[in-house]
Formats: sequence, structure tokens, C-alpha cells
Amino acid sequence: MLEKIDLNVTVDKATYRPAKEVLTNKLGALQRKIYSLGIPVLIIFEGWDAAGKGTLINEVLMPLDPRNFRVHNFKNENYEESNRPFLWRYWLKTPEQGQITIFNRSYYSDLKYRKSLDGVELPGLMNQVNEFERTMSNDGMIIFKFFIHISKEEQKKRFNKLQKKDATAWRVTPRDENENKHYEKLLEKVNQELELTNKNYANWTIIEGHQKDYATLKVLSTLVTRLEKVIKEVEDAPKLELKSLIHDDDAQFDTEILDHVLLDQVMISKEYQKELNDCQKKIYLLENEMYFHRIPLVIAFEGWDAAGKGGCIKRLSSNLDPRGYTVYPTGSPNDIEKKHHYLWRFWRDVPKNGHIAIWDRSWYGRVMVEPIEGLCTQEEYSRSFQEINEFEKQLSDWGAIVMKFWLQIDEKEQLKRFSERQNDPDKQWKITEEDWRNRDKWGTYKVAVNTMLLKTSTSNAPWIIVEAQNKEYARIKVLKEVIAAIESKLSEIKKTKNKE
Repeated sequence: MLEKIDLNVTVDKATYRPAKEVLTNKLGALQRKIYSLGIPVLIIFEGWDAAGKGTLINEVLMPLDPRNFRVHNFKNENYEESNRPFLWRYWLKTPEQGQITIFNRSYYSDLKYRKSLDGVELPGLMNQVNEFERTMSNDGMIIFKFFIHISKEEQKKRFNKLQKKDATAWRVTPRDENENKHYEKLLEKVNQELELTNKNYANWTIIEGHQKDYATLKVLSTLVTRLEKVIKEVEDAPKLELKSLIHDDDAQFDTEILDHVLLDQVMISKEYQKELNDCQKKIYLLENEMYFHRIPLVIAFEGWDAAGKGGCIKRLSSNLDPRGYTVYPTGSPNDIEKKHHYLWRFWRDVPKNGHIAIWDRSWYGRVMVEPIEGLCTQEEYSRSFQEINEFEKQLSDWGAIVMKFWLQIDEKEQLKRFSERQNDPDKQWKITEEDWRNRDKWGTYKVAVNTMLLKTSTSNAPWIIVEAQNKEYARIKVLKEVIAAIESKLSEIKKTKNKE
């Protein structure tokens, strides 16, 4: 891409000043429209060192209301960031609805000097970037990507100018000089990155950076032109009426996965107590090994109301070091969470290397609760399966163990447990009107669950169905599955180290 760019383009002052005034006035008005319509906007500035990214960002910001934009300058990862997945810190900084967020450098800069990360080669990392940007775009975010291009000679000239003054010499770092020294080699890699990530939902705009005035007008014009188009599309779009997307009569096409689960497994109390003690001791030791080898563990618990998720989580975590795990009970999103992509709040809580995150209900609410309760559109529901699979694969590629448990009971057992809770003053808090209402939709939820199990059970994050009719059996099965997964991961790591 870059080899075709003519860097000698210019604009005269007589043209520049009035054109800039028109564009900045329009951009200020467009920001107000963006805010009122709740459109999130992400603007990424990449380019060569000394290409003028900071100057161009300032030109964009001047007409904007500072209450509704954020600028994030990404440098080397800090400790928290380096112990999370590659895209973690960028997910956390994505704009809310109606906000403009500017990334001064981004994940593209992270990869400029790398061939791999966490064992994932560059093409795989670029694929993760494409998945991230496509996911954001599908959710309504407008993404601009600017690469500010200058020649090797122009970069060297700018470095020399900065180094001549004591006040600015510090800005030229050894890394900057190294970039200029290896410019040709890096140019090949940058071209590869641009080509691999130039998509219709997030295309690159190459900015000829030799003349500041020309670069400024091109950035402003690109922003204004596309934002005007998007705003018109949003304003003209018919308002979608949210409604339930899954119904009882869909059961005739149901995959019937749950119908084949055998629920007659039992475990006697004496056997249960011994198994429980043995498993909890084993998990305690494995937690320490996981921490030593920096292995993260992500566990999602789903299941029918009263299926025993809380009991399984309690037995799983009771002998763990509390500094090494966190349990996240997932309810309805709050006002801030609603302004972000639905996966944002789960990315926020991804554990550090060597730590454990346990979700009591999870991101799967998107494909169970929301389509039934009319909280998402058909298009949002349909694409969520792919988004969830990509999310979990990115965690797995990072090195995490990803486990998903579905706790299965039948309607009769659920009614029995509901009644017990209703009649026990110490347990009445566990039963709500919503639980009874959801029970009336058992058939509908069953269709949703079967679809979910079918579409999101993958090789890197398979669903484990737990026969939970007998609570003791379910708890031991969960513990043993977790033990087996950790031991398998440790064995894999040790084999790799032995080969090295």
C-alpha cells in the first residue's frame, strides 16, 4: 500500500485556511449529533515516529466538546496489562455510546516489532485485530484508522531538528533512531499489517505526512465525509421493534441435546465426603502450580434456576487461596455497561496470568435471556455465537484454560427445589418472582439452551454438561473436570519445555 503513495502532495495557504474552517465547524456539529444519537466513534492514529500524529490529533480535538471525547496514549504495557490477553487494554478503553475515543498508537504499534505474542504468530494476531474491529463495527461503532506516512529521509530530518534543541532532544529515543535505521525492513512489515487489516468495516486511510496542512485537511475531510454519511444512515433507518426471538413452537427444530442427558446418577453421602476432601486438596495444590506456570483459568457456570451453580462454585473455591481467584455473579448490565458492547464487562474482568475467574452466569445471557426477553435484535442474536466463540478462542490462544459448565435438572426437580426454598425462611431470598416467571418459559429456554450448546461448544472451549439432579454428584463432577483440565494443561506445558 505505502509504496504507491505520493508524499509530495501539498496545499497552499489560500486554500488551506478557509477549507479548514469549514471542516472544523462541521466536525464540531457532527460531534453533537453523534452524542445525541449514541454513536460510538473510535479514531486510531498510527504512523512513523515523528510523522506528526500528536499535531494531527490536536487539530481534530480543537473543535470538539472535551466532555465527550477521550484520548488514550498507548505505550509499553504495564504489569497489569502484560499479564492479560493482547487486546485486553484496548477493550477497556473502547468508547461509550455517543463518545469519541482517540488511540494515539494502538495494537498495531504493539505488533510492529514482534513476530509472535503468547505463542500466536503475526497473522493470527492480525486475525484477532480483525475480529475485534468487526465486532465493534457490527455493534454500531464507527472506526477510523489513519496511518501517517513519511519517508526515511524526512523522518531523519525531523529527528535531527529535534536533537538540535535541548528542549526537544529528549523526544528522540534509541527506539526512534532504530526505527529509522531499519526503516526499509519495517516498511515491509507495516505494509503487511495494513494489507491484512484493511477491511470494509475498518479501512485504512493513508495520510501523506510531509506537509502538515495537507495532512490536516485530509484527516478532517475523511472524518467529516464519513460521519455525515453514517449519521444520515442512522437517522433514516427504521426503528426496530424488539421482540422475543425464540418460542415454544421452535422446539420442532430443536437439536434435543438436553433430552439425552441421563439424570439418574447419584452419590452416597459417605462416598461424597471422601471425594470432596480429596478433590479440594488436589485443587489447592494445582492452584499453586498454575500460579507458578502463570496459567489463567476461566470458568463459566450456566444452568437452570436452582440447578446448583452456587453450591458447585462454593465447593470449588472453598479450599483455594482467596488472593488467587474471584467469583463474578452476573446480573443485568448497569447503565455504564449498557453503553458498551455486551462483552466489554467480561473482558474487563479477565483474570491475570496464574489467576482464576469464575462466573456465576456469564456472557451466555446474550444468547439465552436476551433473545427470549426481547432485549436484542435478530441480527445481534445471530452474530453473538461467532463473537462468543472468538472471545473464548482469544482467551485460549493467550494460554487460558476455558471451561463452561451447563447444570442440567428436569422440570420436576426444579419445582421441588423452588418449593423447598419458598417454604424455608432461611432460603426464601433465593427464590424470586422472576424465577417463577422463567419457569413458565421452560420450553422456550430449552430451545435456546440446545442452540447455544450446539453452536458454542468448540475444541478450545467445549461445553461440559453436568447431571445435576443429584447435587453431590454434580459437585464432584465439576471438581474432577476442573482437576483434569488443569492437569492436562500442566502436562502440555511440561512436554513443551522438555522439547526445548
